[in-house]
Amino acid sequence: MAKVTVVAKLTVREDAIELVRVELLKMIAPTRQEEGCIEYRLHQDNENPAGFIFYENWQNLECLMNHLNSAHYQAYVAAVGDLIIEKIVHKMTEIA
Repeated sequence: MAKVTVVAKLTVREDAIELVRVELLKMIAPTRQEEGCIEYRLHQDNENPAGFIFYENWQNLECLMNHLNSAHYQAYVAAVGDLIIEKIVHKMTEIA
């Protein structure tokens, strides 16, 4: 299976920026330890602090799916569910 690159963009409520930021940061260390995680980076928009982007590389789609079913990811989803205004996820395969 081919490596999978994920670019996930989140826009959160203005009144929840810090709360969501803390929850996002909690996922970094355990995710980086997951089998198949090649790269997992979190960014916050300099001009709009309510915008966050994850840039991820996974060994394959199965590893990504395992991440989405992990306890720490599910805890994050439960903690921020109604604080996210928009979520756009691109799952991509490098072609060149």
